[in-house]
Amino acid sequence: MSSLDTPPTEGRPERLTAHEARQRLEHERNARLTQLRAIEEAGRDVADQVMAVQKEAVRRVLAEIEAAFARVGDGSYGACLGCSRPVPAERLEILPYTRFCVACQRHSA
Repeated sequence: MSSLDTPPTEGRPERLTAHEARQRLEHERNARLTQLRAIEEAGRDVADQVMAVQKEAVRRVLAEIEAAFARVGDGSYGACLGCSRPVPAERLEILPYTRFCVACQRHSA
């Protein structure tokens, strides 16, 4: 059992509040936008293929973050899309835009 599979510790809420989720998602979005700007500013000095791969990876994460914002809005944030159980707060703290609990993520990979 990994640390992400453990039950919530005493004093720690089982789920993040919508406000906490939005804060974490906002931080992740800002970090990815900063990465994207840095990649774009690197220009032709970096191999075009590497830049394209990096840009695509950042854009995929940004799409996941935007989808997480939508889940916060519709009230489904924090529920695993695979099994419908709550995603542990510890996992959401580490990866606030995740769609799956650890077990379902392993199965989808």
